[in-house]
Amino acid sequence: MRSTLVILASTILSAAVPAAFAAEGKVTDPQIAAIVVTANQVDIDAGNLAKTRAQSKDVQAFAKDMVRDHTAVNKSATDLATKLGVTPEPNATSESLKKGGDDNMAKLKTLKGAAFDKAYVDHEVVYHQSVIDALDKTLVPDATNAELKALLQKSRPAFVEHLEHAKHLQSQLGTSY
Repeated sequence: MRSTLVILASTILSAAVPAAFAAEGKVTDPQIAAIVVTANQVDIDAGNLAKTRAQSKDVQAFAKDMVRDHTAVNKSATDLATKLGVTPEPNATSESLKKGGDDNMAKLKTLKGAAFDKAYVDHEVVYHQSVIDALDKTLVPDATNAELKALLQKSRPAFVEHLEHAKHLQSQLGTSY
């Protein structure tokens, strides 16, 4: 029964996260800024929780890396938005990301030990793949400002590295889809 619930939760999660990046038409640079800041904040919040809740030292170290790296990306994005005079504009995607992040945090707060570690890492795998897909299919193609586009492209390798690290942890934890 427990494994059925984990599979069901993973299926729902894998469907919900990409839905946050669903096409709402072409997004503008201010909307992209809101999406970037929100996506990073969601991962910072989950990472901060995992730093204190994770049982595995490897998962704790990964969470610490997520907080550090996503905080740095948010600082770069915020600095660029300020420089360009762009105010991030909330939109359906950024709102969906925020809701998904809140839902994930609520779920994670109910878990402890190995169950927490698995749920956190499973989410990180799905989330980072979704972010990479959004960068490739929507955010980079729709960005009109060259500096914003360059920041998005510069950030992509870090997201790929995070995804690979999360997949490695997932295999160590015995969790897979």
